[in-house]
Amino acid sequence: MVLVTSISRGSLRDMGYVTSLFARKMVAAAGADVDARALLTSIDLDPDGPWDPKAMIPAVTYYDLLERIAAEVDVTDLPVRTGASMRLDEYGALGLAFKAATTLGASYARVERYARLWTSVVEYELREDPRGTLFILHRPGERRLGMRLSNEATLASAVSIAREVSPVPVRPLEVLVRHPAPNSVTAHEAWFGCPVRFATDLDAILFSRETLAQPNILGDAGISRYLVSHLDKELSEIADEAPLVAETKDAIAQALSEGAPKMADIARGLGLSARSFHRRLSEHGMSFQTLTEETRRELAEGLLRDEGHSLAEIAFLTGFAEQSSFTRAFKRWVGMTPASYRKDSGGR
Repeated sequence: MVLVTSISRGSLRDMGYVTSLFARKMVAAAGADVDARALLTSIDLDPDGPWDPKAMIPAVTYYDLLERIAAEVDVTDLPVRTGASMRLDEYGALGLAFKAATTLGASYARVERYARLWTSVVEYELREDPRGTLFILHRPGERRLGMRLSNEATLASAVSIAREVSPVPVRPLEVLVRHPAPNSVTAHEAWFGCPVRFATDLDAILFSRETLAQPNILGDAGISRYLVSHLDKELSEIADEAPLVAETKDAIAQALSEGAPKMADIARGLGLSARSFHRRLSEHGMSFQTLTEETRRELAEGLLRDEGHSLAEIAFLTGFAEQSSFTRAFKRWVGMTPASYRKDSGGR
């Protein structure tokens, strides 16, 4: 139990979330060469359900999804196509606030402040530079393929939404990307309309000061103040709810060696009624079943990377009565058996 507690309070507590909108967009941009329904179902998204930006999925699930897509199709320009498809109307109140800001610089300042509404793994920064202003993407963690694809798509989407609100064409001075370049950067430079430099110290877009000072087409100070007030309220609610998700995952991880935990028992341990617990998780775009699956999966992946535990022990620690049941579940989660994952984990 000491090891389970350590993992749950480490990797599980640190696991962030992103909006499911990004996953749906990536799958759609991948086109007919992938089974969109199967991909979305595999991460517990209803293929026919609404594209709700408030419905969150674990970042690691998102990265895994992108890597599975990459195993089926050429993803060189997938991030650019995905970013180009993003529309402000899909971001909810944040998209409206971006539109209503009086200048493009003010729009990006809203992203800098309110990005937490659709992701807990990325922070944005506006930083002055001798050549203009950098719009910087900060995303910690291993720069695995899924994260690299996500970062490229994020940078592309930042330009896509700017072009929606500006009365003149938006063309950055330069785009910087921390990871190495893909086989071709032709699509990237065609989309951004400027040089794209890889293997740099930042993930960022460099804008001229004139570009960010450009007034927005729909800029409205009165509407803007109203929307900012609404976003401040949403931000405070998320800040209040985030600890509940982390505490729930900790409690689930510590209970798994006794089998799959029951929602009522976890709720009681957190000092909540089952009804209140369910409601608060739902308001955060979560369900107890989804959190249980995510916790089991994250715990299993962490234990499999530790050669000191047998598959039978890992099955027990993740709440399975039999190793065969664990193997079937793990293959459903990641598309390979626990043994194969352990063999390949050195390159992940």
